[in-house]
Amino acid sequence: MQRIKRDHGLTARIVLAFVVLALVYFVFLSILAYFGIGMIPLIAIGVFMVLIQYLISDKIVLWSTGARIVSREEYPILHDITDRLVMRIGLKKPKLAVMYSDIPNAFATGKSKSSAVVAVTSGLLNLLDDEELEGVIAHELAHIKNRDMLAITLASLFSTVAWYVMHYGWYGVSYNRRDNSAIIIAIIVAMITWFVSFLITRAISRYREYVADRDGAIITGKPIKLANALMKISGKMSRIPTRDLREVESLNAFFIIPAIGDSLANIFATHPPVEARIKRLMAMEERLY
Repeated sequence: MQRIKRDHGLTARIVLAFVVLALVYFVFLSILAYFGIGMIPLIAIGVFMVLIQYLISDKIVLWSTGARIVSREEYPILHDITDRLVMRIGLKKPKLAVMYSDIPNAFATGKSKSSAVVAVTSGLLNLLDDEELEGVIAHELAHIKNRDMLAITLASLFSTVAWYVMHYGWYGVSYNRRDNSAIIIAIIVAMITWFVSFLITRAISRYREYVADRDGAIITGKPIKLANALMKISGKMSRIPTRDLREVESLNAFFIIPAIGDSLANIFATHPPVEARIKRLMAMEERLY
């Protein structure tokens, strides 16, 4: 069995991110309490929504994408590749799903290793050869092994609660009241909390993609094949109509490559630039061979 060393950099970043988020969230709640804002029911709703997201997130993602769990009889090569990879790293085999779309992509979802699902699009299966597909599947298995979905779901708790306060707090502002300052201050603090949480979760997301690339390449021993897959996926998507890409843009955080690249600076992006990821994989290839 092939062992992948724990990435201490990823662990340290996640721990630091949660510490910072907890401090920001503590300040946020303290300010609300100081001004006497009755936000407890709203916060409880936010926590409830995150718990629902955690418990049935895999089902929501599969339902929203139209991806369908497939059997070995339907996609024998996909199952064979996955079987070989999970045996190498001692991971329970996830369910496999296919999303029927010409957009070449893949994603992993699920709240735990035991409930994980790896999904690929039909466009990806038609685009890649077996070794390139193996590299993509290994990348998604690395996400599962590193519990990336759980980390991002928990990190999103802070921004979700702040978003609810920010979004619905305006309903407490009344033109007939002389003093709305407490509610307005609460909304401003919620905006700051949401923005800080947003930046931190995006930073975690970008770093975890680098780690999944590296671990996926280690699992297969073929960094060049994953690099080739990323190049093919990126090149193919550049030729797909923007309207079609917009239809799956909400899945960017899950996809191995975003359907539509982030138009803002890299600090706001869910993924690092494809060119940077390919460069790192090529450097791995040179070190191996």
